[in-house]
Formats: sequence, C-alpha cells, structure tokens
Amino acid sequence: MTTTAHAPEATALYDIPGPRTRRRHLIYGILSTALIVALVGWILYLLFDTDQFTATKWTPFEYKGIQELLLRGLGNTLKAFAIAAVLSLALGGLLATGRLSDHRPVRWLATLLVEFFRAMPVLVMIFFVFVALKVQPLPALVAGLTLYNGSVLAEVFRSGVNSVERGQREAAYALGMRKTQVMSYVLVPQAVRAMLPAIISQLVVALKDTSLGYLITYEEFLHAGKLIASNLDYDLPFIPVVMVISPIYIGMCMLLSWFAYWVSKRQQRSPKTEAVEVAPAEPGTLLPGGGPPRAPGP
Repeated sequence: MTTTAHAPEATALYDIPGPRTRRRHLIYGILSTALIVALVGWILYLLFDTDQFTATKWTPFEYKGIQELLLRGLGNTLKAFAIAAVLSLALGGLLATGRLSDHRPVRWLATLLVEFFRAMPVLVMIFFVFVALKVQPLPALVAGLTLYNGSVLAEVFRSGVNSVERGQREAAYALGMRKTQVMSYVLVPQAVRAMLPAIISQLVVALKDTSLGYLITYEEFLHAGKLIASNLDYDLPFIPVVMVISPIYIGMCMLLSWFAYWVSKRQQRSPKTEAVEVAPAEPGTLLPGGGPPRAPGP
C-alpha cells in the first residue's frame, strides 16, 4: 500500500495576505511605479531641455573611428575582466583552502592575507602595482582586481563550505573518506548552490572595477569614452557618451546575473540532485545491508 504526501499550501513562517493586506500592497506598488515614472520623466525632461538628443550630438557616433575606439575599449575591458575573474576564483579557492586547513600556521597565514587584501582599497593596490613595481597597465589592473576580489571570494567559499550541515561532514568521515575527498565530493558540491549568487555578485563588482584602469592609462571602455568626450566640440559632451556606455555596462552585468540563474536551474535539474523512487522489495528478496529476506505477505 502506498501513500502520497501533499505539500501544505502555507507554511508556519508565511501567512497568505488577506484582502486588506493585498489592497495595501497594491497601493504601494502603484505609488512606487508612479514615483519611478516621474523620476524617469524628470530625467528625460532635463535631457531634452539641454538638447541632448539633437542630431549634432549623436552624429559623431556614426564615424567608423569612434566605433572602432569603443569596440577596442570594450574588448580590453572584457579581456581584463576575464583574466581577473579566473585568477580571483583560483586565488579565492586557494585562500579558502588555507583558512579551512587543520594546520594552524597555514590557517593564520591565509587569514592574514585575506584580511589584509580585503581591507585594502582596490585602487590603492592597482596604483601600488603600477607605480612601485613598474609594470604595464593591464597586469597592474588585473593584479589589483585579483588580490581584492580573490580575498573576498575566499570568505565566500569558506562560509559556503561551513554552511553545510555538520552531519554531512561527520557521515563522510564515518565512511572512511579523507578530508580531500570530503571537501571534493560532499561539502563543495552542496555549497556551490548557496555560494553562486555571492560569487556572481562579486564578479559583477570586478567587472565594474575594470573602469579604474583609465586612471593608469589602460585603454578600457571608460577610457575610450573619456577620450571621445574630450574631442567633441559641443557643450556637455560627456552626457551622450555616458548614455552609450552605461547601457552596455548594465547589459554585461545582467548577462552575468542571467548566467548565474541558468547555472542554478541546471543544478536543480541535475540527475545527481533528483530523488529516485525506489520500488518496494519483493517478498523473499534480501534487504540492503545483508538483512533478512522480507517475509511474504498474508
């Protein structure tokens, strides 16, 4: 005989809102929407009032030279971000492993590095590498981004691993697994889903911080926009440039967020995480673990 359990429609932590609460939420939603629409309308009014949409101010973006400059700056931004993202994830994993080590000197050293680089402003690290070590702009930018974001990701990894239930770790050790196996096959796979939003958020920060490269003359996207604005001969030339650059930055950050959502959905559909229905044992068959056979029913 089989029984089917039905999930409750509400939990003890959440009450379905009543008519008065739904009406209040509707009013809040209408007021918020009206406020956002009014803010957007005010911004558009200021832009039209200062003649920011005239053909004179947008014609330069049709020139092939300006388009190539923007594309080259965008490519340099993506290159710096890709290198910094990979190195930050690697450094974060290394420092997190050190912080989770059973050896006290290793744990202390990893903690010192994490706290130092996490407290240091990223711009200061970029300038230090660029000026004191006298390296090229791209390595200096990547080094500063890697040291800062790697130290932050180390704390994300450590917190994610420690958030897994203690019983999972104890059960793995009881099966005779070594610590490396426990981390690789038990703790990290379960922690990845919890860590993924924080990891993507930190990578978004790294993507936006690539704009600091223009301070050390690295020809990234913002540097290209600044160069274009400085060569335009009309009033407020930076506003059309910002209106071109900002949506591209926002779009890249939204792509990262979409990628995190896609990975999360794939993990939820993964066969390794789905429950498998086990048919009841037939009478006379051995039970798992070498137990006695099941007696035939009446």
